[in-house]
Amino acid sequence: MFINQILDGLTSINKPQAKFLQTLFSTMLVCHSAINFLSLARHSNLCEKTFRRHFRRFFNFARFNRQIIEQTVSVKPIAFAQDASFIKKSGKQTFGLDKFWNGCRARVEKGLELSLISIIDHQQNASFALSAEQTPPNLPDKTRIDFYLEHLQRTAAQLPESIQYGIFDGFYAKQKFVGGVLALGWHLVSKLRSDANLKYLYTGVQKPRGRPKMFAGKVDFSDLSRFSCTRLEEKNIKLYSAILWSVTLKLKIKLVVLQIGNRQTKLFSTDLALSGEEILQLYRSRFSIEFLIRDAKQSAGLQDCQARNRPALEFHWNTSFSTVNLARMEARKTLSEVNRQPFSMKSIKQQFFNEHLLKLFMCKLGLEQNLIKYQKTFEELRNYAVISP
Repeated sequence: MFINQILDGLTSINKPQAKFLQTLFSTMLVCHSAINFLSLARHSNLCEKTFRRHFRRFFNFARFNRQIIEQTVSVKPIAFAQDASFIKKSGKQTFGLDKFWNGCRARVEKGLELSLISIIDHQQNASFALSAEQTPPNLPDKTRIDFYLEHLQRTAAQLPESIQYGIFDGFYAKQKFVGGVLALGWHLVSKLRSDANLKYLYTGVQKPRGRPKMFAGKVDFSDLSRFSCTRLEEKNIKLYSAILWSVTLKLKIKLVVLQIGNRQTKLFSTDLALSGEEILQLYRSRFSIEFLIRDAKQSAGLQDCQARNRPALEFHWNTSFSTVNLARMEARKTLSEVNRQPFSMKSIKQQFFNEHLLKLFMCKLGLEQNLIKYQKTFEELRNYAVISP
């Protein structure tokens, strides 16, 4: 099976854990109910206690996901994305319970939060999860920005060498985080606040004596006459770009003002050589990480974990994201380049469930498997009820 091919490429894994992971991922792909210890035991030949025990053990998911990415992404990736996601959790004894921002409800709620780093495949317009860690609660000596940066620093060794850009939403546009990304050797693409404090750079003749003049006034976004303008093919969209000084970030940035009607969105990059169109394209690719989180929540049981300690929670979350990676890998292998269909996690799971059920019938009823598998009706039954066969 394709899962075994990935596990065989890992040298730091023993046979019992490899056998467990093969069963775990196979069960995750066929389970239609809430994916917790009880439902995993119902869909496999392992007991609930075995799943609980293995979920507390360490496994290097970043290396495992890196193997999937290398076998699935045909073009060398140039960007990664990082984002945080709110996880609903009931109970009072779970580690990490705190008040976090819930984007679905646009308010702060009590629950858990994970930090996710993913590799962006621009050819497929998709994200592949690399590493997920839990945001710790009650940080008296450091902020959550410190934790996000530390997570990135721990994962940096697993990022492909071709990576040039890190893409983040506007929350990460803080001086400490931007400086940390630059120190790791990457440029940053993100979004600025609507009230960002920016200054024009002075390019005129300097005085013969005294400190050189650096700035030529504060940027007034009601007057963009000093910006270079590009009109996109999309209706009523204009791009205004300029190299400016960010007072908050304390560095030069390439600013792109995306104007749609009377509404403005301010994107920026620390790579001054990028064009406005390239910055917009890179930032738009960030939304693929949102679809990755959506698929993990809807079809891979991201919010269904029954565990309460941090190692088991992170193991469950990484398993959910790796399951989505494996499903996308399988979808890319089974579909040709000419007959490429939009990726549907629900369709992939339906195919695995149908095949699992057919094999179970053949095994229990003593039917000849080879004769049935090579018939046309087997493939029709395997694709029963899928969204995009």
